[in-house]
Amino acid sequence: MKNIGFIGAYDKTDLIIYIAKIITLLGKKVIVIDSTVNQKARYVVPVINPTLRYVTDFEDIDIAVGFSNITEIKKYLGVAEENEMEYDIALIDTDNVEGFEKFDLMDAQKKYFITSFDNYSLKKGLDILNGLQDVVSLTKILFSRDMLKEEDDYLNFLSLGYKIVWNEYKIYFPIENGDLNVIYENERFAKIRFKKLSVQYKDGLAYLTEEILGDVSEANIRKAMKNI
Repeated sequence: MKNIGFIGAYDKTDLIIYIAKIITLLGKKVIVIDSTVNQKARYVVPVINPTLRYVTDFEDIDIAVGFSNITEIKKYLGVAEENEMEYDIALIDTDNVEGFEKFDLMDAQKKYFITSFDNYSLKKGLDILNGLQDVVSLTKILFSRDMLKEEDDYLNFLSLGYKIVWNEYKIYFPIENGDLNVIYENERFAKIRFKKLSVQYKDGLAYLTEEILGDVSEANIRKAMKNI
């Protein structure tokens, strides 16, 4: 199972679920693990009988909420501790250092730092990494209206002194009211639909999915996205 970490204080639940949906249409089994403090997945993913901890199916994606580590999820699913879960990919969402450590995100195959450029998202997001003992390599996923070089320079400035090595490439997503309206509509109707998303947002989804999978062409990813 390939573990992919998404770290940051910025709201990233919907983005992660959208990526998971694309991956399922490419024939892979995916689990999304919400290890955030507020557990947004608990409120935007429908579940018949929510409990303190549960795994539910949504649009062919398994969503795990309320677990502290992989071992707890295995126990819930009836998987022996020494065995792997039957997923190709786990997408792990966290906004706290405990989630980073307990889900062993230091050893994740890919690690993404997600932020917009308001001070709360920037500084709170970096605080998650403040207590790490080892240097971590991260790829930036940046939500920005204008995508200015000055914004990225400011993030680099704030992260000075942290044990972070930023990967050279970065992924931009636009902050547009149209995209937000589509995301909110999807939440209200408990559906995943890409049709009304901006071209730029869908470009970001395609690029990020290709980056995570590594063995699927962009053309095949975009073909799958047409069915969402």
